Amino acid sequence: MFNPRSIKHCRACGAPAQYTVPADDNRERATCTVCCTIHYENPLNVVGTVPAWDDQVLLCRRNIEPRYGFWTLPAGFMELGETTAEGALRETVEEAGAKVEMQALFTVLNVARVGQVHFFYRARLLDTAFDPGPETIEARLFREHEVPWEEIAFRTVKETLHRWFDDRRKGQFGIHCADIG
Repeated sequence: MFNPRSIKHCRACGAPAQYTVPADDNRERATCTVCCTIHYENPLNVVGTVPAWDDQVLLCRRNIEPRYGFWTLPAGFMELGETTAEGALRETVEEAGAKVEMQALFTVLNVARVGQVHFFYRARLLDTAFDPGPETIEARLFREHEVPWEEIAFRTVKETLHRWFDDRRKGQFGIHCADIG
């Protein structure tokens, strides 16, 4: 669960921080008791892809916690200096070793309880040769009826997969936004 009061010490000088409402603000912020630096706590962006090969999607079995051994789409935290699409592509290469052509943004999922926003892009696989990185036990393709639904690591991934298969059946992909409780 996201803790909005997680900053205990100033990142600039190490002194204790306290939560106060700074002048010209409307909410409590962690503020240094010595140098007065204000520390803003903002959501983390998770970026990834739905790599597809015809009617199959590429899933990765996690080799890390949380949810070790469960299946997920290739995704991870966005880095400074990259766009959401660049981060999604980087994560796809790092986790699955997959070669893809990036396509449109597909899902934007707010996970406020943990302070995250998840962005998934559609991606067209250029081939079926995968070279998973150290965070992945295995990477493989699944048709809808083969997806290990009870072994999907995260609700955002399950939601994205359901919408991808639904849109594929309809013959038209849209962009989907939702709040995940």
